[in-house]
Amino acid sequence: MMNNRDQEILHLIKNPVSREMGFRQLIQTYQKKVYHVIRRMVLIHEDADDLTQNTFIKAYHHIDKFQEQSSLFTWLYRIATNETLSFLEKRKKRFFFSIDDYQEKLESYLSQPGHFDGDQIQLKLQKALLLLPEKQRLVFQLKNQEDLSYEQISEITGTSVGALKASFHHAVKKIQHSILEE
Repeated sequence: MMNNRDQEILHLIKNPVSREMGFRQLIQTYQKKVYHVIRRMVLIHEDADDLTQNTFIKAYHHIDKFQEQSSLFTWLYRIATNETLSFLEKRKKRFFFSIDDYQEKLESYLSQPGHFDGDQIQLKLQKALLLLPEKQRLVFQLKNQEDLSYEQISEITGTSVGALKASFHHAVKKIQHSILEE
C-alpha cells in the first residue's frame, strides 16, 4: 500500500503548518511519472502539461478524501487517467472530430519534426496505439510502458483484473495486426 515516502508526504500535507511543503514534495515526487502517462495518451506536450497541472490541482482539493487504502502514486494516476479520458472525450465532441479525423490529426502530429524522438519502430507503435480505443490504449500503456501490475491498474481504473487482462490481450493483438499491415 503506502510506502514510507508517501507516509511522510501525507504527514506534511495533513499538518496545516507544513501543508504547502507537503504538496511541493508530492509534485516533485510524482510530476514526471504523471506527465508521462498523460503524454502517452494525448501526445501533445501542451495538453499533457495542462492535464498534469489539473491532476495536481484536483489532488490538492481532494486530498482530505484520500483514504490511504492505496499508494499516493495509484491515487494520482487514477485522477490523471480520469482527467485524460475526460479531456479526450470532450475534445472529440467540442471539435466535432470523427474518430478518423482525430486519429489523422494525432498521426500527423507524430510525423512532424521535433514532436517525436523515437525511431521508426517506435513511430509505428505510437500510430498503432492511436488505433486502439482509449481504455485499451490506457491499459496497454500502464501495463507495458509503465510496468504496473494488473492489480495496480485495477486500482487506478476501477476495472476488474479479468477485464484488464482481456483489454490488454485485445490491445496487443490489434497492435500486432496494425504493425504487420504497414
